[in-house]
Amino acid sequence: MKVAFRTFGCQMNINDTEAMMGVLSKAGHEIVANEEDAEAVIVNTCAVRAKSEDKLYGKLGQLKAMKRRKGRLLVGVCGCVAEKNATELLTHKEVDFVFGTRAITRVDELLKRAELGERFIEMGDFIDELDSDTPRVRTSSHHAWITIIFGCDKFCSYCIVPYTRGREKSRNMNDILSEARELVAKGYKEITYLGQNVDSYGKDLKDGSSLADLIRETIKIDGIERIWFLTSYPRDFSDELIDVIASSDKISRSIHLPVQSGSNRILKAMNRGYTREYYLDLIDRVKSGIPNATLSTDLIIGFPGETEEEYEETVSLVKEIRFERINLAMYSPREGTLSARNMADDVPQEVKTRRLNDLLALQKHINREENEKYLDRIIDVIGEGKIKGNGKIYGRTMNNKIVIYDAQPELIGKSVKIRIERVSAGPLYGVLVR
Repeated sequence: MKVAFRTFGCQMNINDTEAMMGVLSKAGHEIVANEEDAEAVIVNTCAVRAKSEDKLYGKLGQLKAMKRRKGRLLVGVCGCVAEKNATELLTHKEVDFVFGTRAITRVDELLKRAELGERFIEMGDFIDELDSDTPRVRTSSHHAWITIIFGCDKFCSYCIVPYTRGREKSRNMNDILSEARELVAKGYKEITYLGQNVDSYGKDLKDGSSLADLIRETIKIDGIERIWFLTSYPRDFSDELIDVIASSDKISRSIHLPVQSGSNRILKAMNRGYTREYYLDLIDRVKSGIPNATLSTDLIIGFPGETEEEYEETVSLVKEIRFERINLAMYSPREGTLSARNMADDVPQEVKTRRLNDLLALQKHINREENEKYLDRIIDVIGEGKIKGNGKIYGRTMNNKIVIYDAQPELIGKSVKIRIERVSAGPLYGVLVR
């Protein structure tokens, strides 16, 4: 069959889609980019925020109309919304089958069942079948995602992930390293290790494996130029990991540590397991151990009960640390989570919006000031893709800074030196140093 995918959400979802495309391609199906050309469409979903979930239902409306027009179109839904709303999703007549986050390796079998006219839900756990032998259709020719741990055990009060992705389950280290070596042999230069809480890697294996050990072994693979990892959890980010990062210039200097709030009372209500003081001490250890590291974070604005004073504690944290990037989100209750069950969503929408916009303006100012430090510097950049319409390409530094420069498309995936001539609150702009 001709199969199209639509993927919403994080890098984990992108990686899952790459695996499903690989499994289907190996089974003889054809992956197509255009839904109009497809005989089946699989929507891979995200439920972390209400906005992400809304994207699915908007897409289902489009597919319903397409199905009516074409007469025959199979529609499958997977990912976190599938785990959360499986029964409800099957009430939508345009949906033929629903499957969970740990059933992606069975996608060929599921498609065949749907083709025979069965409408069903599959929530089995087959995640152990996902290994280095699983075929994948990679979306990049030089940068590959590798999932090293599935699920999450943290149960933050606002987060749906432990309920949709399940408990933590680490992959065998040798299998991960085998996949990394195979990718390097195919010409890949950058690897990103993925997990909902990547710092928990190895704890469930009971064999001494850890993220620090995995990265230490990955450094030894000839041909890898950059190693990234996300997402980290402040409580589990170890001094050993700091030492490993500092030991090699192959490892990203961009450290993503979601803090979510600067208020101790809010952090406790979120069930984050650390205090503002702990987080600030961790940041000091990171900056001391990795002097050229840059930091990014996630923040939730308007958590239930958040007062103006508690919001200002978050503002002061941002001013003190001066993150290079912040992912900001207004709190939205997710059905099934502790906060949705037990806490009133009592911060007015207009207050959430004001706080969000004020923090965005502050971060934009910080970004501009931090970017000024790059003026006239020569930095290493790996090209990632073309910018439509102007002939330029964009690349990324080891500190996760986006750089835009004039270059031929042949330099995508290549490491080049760029002199920075102009900055903004977002990208840096430079010229190739020949």
